[in-house]
Amino acid sequence: MAARKVRAVIFDIGRVLVRIDVARAMKGMASGLSLSAEELWSAIEKDPRWTDWQEGRVSARDWHLHMQRRFGGLATFEEFTKKWNMVLDPEPIHGKELFEKLSKKYRLALLSNTDSIHVAYMESRYDFFAYFPTRVYSCVVGASKPSPIIYREALRACRARAEEALYIDDVEGYVHAARRLGMRGVHFRSPDQLRADLQGLGLDV
Repeated sequence: MAARKVRAVIFDIGRVLVRIDVARAMKGMASGLSLSAEELWSAIEKDPRWTDWQEGRVSARDWHLHMQRRFGGLATFEEFTKKWNMVLDPEPIHGKELFEKLSKKYRLALLSNTDSIHVAYMESRYDFFAYFPTRVYSCVVGASKPSPIIYREALRACRARAEEALYIDDVEGYVHAARRLGMRGVHFRSPDQLRADLQGLGLDV
């Protein structure tokens, strides 16, 4: 298929547009635990309620209470929110010029497995979000990658067919899930690699 038919470019957020700093976020998240930052984050991601949290079936305040009961520490919701958002590096990975150029020719969208606390922070923090009028979050859709549901919601929101869309993610399995629906996919590893891959697909960047 000719690259000129690409109409929508859909980006993951974490580790593609925003660096993830687990150690910084986990510092102070729990008291009296012998777990390392990475072990604590792994335990949180394996929590029985994690999927419900990511897919919007648990409120932010209920998630805070659940984390507090399980791990201790962070007595107030405000403290918890501040620490929870510290996983997101304040400096984005890419300069805005990439999105400025892409936005002139393609519909740009975000597609992310994320929660309501992170959404509120990211939308208020990062200027580059202005280039992404379409934002599809697992906590809003009620489904998360690699479910076809969330990819199809992104396509619907972009008003594009699968063969007209390009999806970019740092998780190879999520790229494969997009490709199985007929989308093009790029496995993100670095800004230079992404630019080279986009140019290789015929996109003007």
